[in-house]
Amino acid sequence: QVQLVESGGGLVQPGGSLRLSCAASGRTFSLYAMAWFRQAPGNEREFVAAIKWSGGTTYYPDSVKGRFTISRDNAKNTVYLQMNSLKPEDTAVYYCALRSSVVPIVTTPLNYNYWGQGTQVTVSS
Repeated sequence: QVQLVESGGGLVQPGGSLRLSCAASGRTFSLYAMAWFRQAPGNEREFVAAIKWSGGTTYYPDSVKGRFTISRDNAKNTVYLQMNSLKPEDTAVYYCALRSSVVPIVTTPLNYNYWGQGTQVTVSS
C-alpha cells in the first residue's frame, strides 16, 4: 500500500502564489508517475499536472500551463505543485495521485491507483 499526504493549501488573493506538497510513503519502490488533480463543487475531477518519476517528463493542460510547475524530490518521494498567478477559477480541492505501474496516459484520473485526502485552495480577494 501507498499513503499520500498533502499540505500547503489555503486562502490566497488573485495573482498570488501557493506551493502544494505531497509526500508518498509505504510501497514507493514501484512509482511510475505522480500527478495533481482538482475538483470544484459540481465539477468533475480535472487534470492539473503530472510528472513521470523516471526522467521527469511533465504534462500540463492549457488552463495552467505557464502558471503552474510540478516537480519532484526523488529522495523524499515528494511531489510539489508551485502555483503562480492564481485566479479565482483555480479555487478547488486539490488531490495528489500516484500511479505505481506503467500506463500510456498519465493525464486521466482513471489511471491512478492511489490518492491523497485533498487540500483546499481558495483564490479570493
